[in-house]
Amino acid sequence: MNDDLKERLSGLEYHVTCEGGTEQAFTGCYWNTKTPGVYHCVCCNVPLFESGAKYDSGSGWPSFFEPVEASRIDTVEDRSHGMVRLEVRCGDCHAHLGHVFPDGPAPSGLRYCINSASLKLDPTEEGGAS
Repeated sequence: MNDDLKERLSGLEYHVTCEGGTEQAFTGCYWNTKTPGVYHCVCCNVPLFESGAKYDSGSGWPSFFEPVEASRIDTVEDRSHGMVRLEVRCGDCHAHLGHVFPDGPAPSGLRYCINSASLKLDPTEEGGAS
């Protein structure tokens, strides 16, 4: 990530997206929002998730059962903190978004557990209801 992002993003947004950090559960601005729209990468503005794929997982982070398009995200094995998980990154700029787990609802059975700090909601775009 470049110096432009350090200037443009908040400290938390930069820590999450560029340093692989996380926000505390139940503190992010989108964990409980019901506003329809499309969630974009806060770094490069690529559309990542629609509100119609958002659900309340009880985890304290925004959770989605699928991305807008599979090519919009990348997954990388993450062995930090004594666990093996799949890290979710933006497919365009490779910003850290969160993790994906195999305990989500149908139709995918996946739970994309995403930091609010890595997202920017555009409520004017069509995105279904959450």
